[in-house]
Amino acid sequence: MHGIEEIEMFKGLWISLQFFTSLPINKQIPMNRDNIDKCIKSIPLLGLFQGVLYSLLLYFLIEWTPFSYVAIAFLVWLFTIILTGGIHLDGWMDTSDAFFSYQNKEKRLEIMNDPRTGAFGVLSVIVLLSGRFLFLYEITSSLQMLSFMTIICIPFLSKVVIGSILLTVPAAKEEGLAHFFKQAAKQHTWIIYLMYVFIFIGFSIFLYRHTMIPLFILVLAAFLCFLFIRRKAVKWFGGITGDVLGATGEGTENFLWMTLWLLHYFVMG
Repeated sequence: MHGIEEIEMFKGLWISLQFFTSLPINKQIPMNRDNIDKCIKSIPLLGLFQGVLYSLLLYFLIEWTPFSYVAIAFLVWLFTIILTGGIHLDGWMDTSDAFFSYQNKEKRLEIMNDPRTGAFGVLSVIVLLSGRFLFLYEITSSLQMLSFMTIICIPFLSKVVIGSILLTVPAAKEEGLAHFFKQAAKQHTWIIYLMYVFIFIGFSIFLYRHTMIPLFILVLAAFLCFLFIRRKAVKWFGGITGDVLGATGEGTENFLWMTLWLLHYFVMG
């Protein structure tokens, strides 16, 4: 395959990597509707890439370093922040400030546009990140081979939920990143997302049949997050914004980390 054809094939993934990670990728790709649609289709693949990196790092630290479980959990936790550049954390904080203001939809949108971060935004990110560290530490201290495959699943499903919310919830305003992406999205993309999920589950079970129950529980947890956010985004904010999508990613990922933590106690123990 020629270099130009390869770039064409992976345009969506390159855009996703540039938008949603801190990796130094400097490919000049036109931000037209077709390329943005490819980016939206590739968002779950970006999550899969992140999950593989998380699992590989965890495996390396467990097998090849003398570090304690606390140190290993901290390094993986830190890597999840560094890899994304904290891009969704900003959305989590802004959305938290807006939600806890208990104002009407219009006022909440104004608060999200304010570049300043309020007390609720700071407190919410502390709770989010400390909770994630707790889940990572306890998962690490009771690690099994099965854990690595389920960890890969977490950012993958989180990105599936982000894309699904983008596709199915109206934009709260006719401007901004969410509106820009939504205008380019094609409705049949949700079918591609389903294909990703079925292929991932099938391949995981083929590699290690004991993943079936934990993976189905994680998929169910992600689906519940999708239903909850899809309903509340309209009720609380009148639709989605870039900040709401960022909060969706962070909230879903933390809920899935919590689910995996509980699975280690009650299913995988």
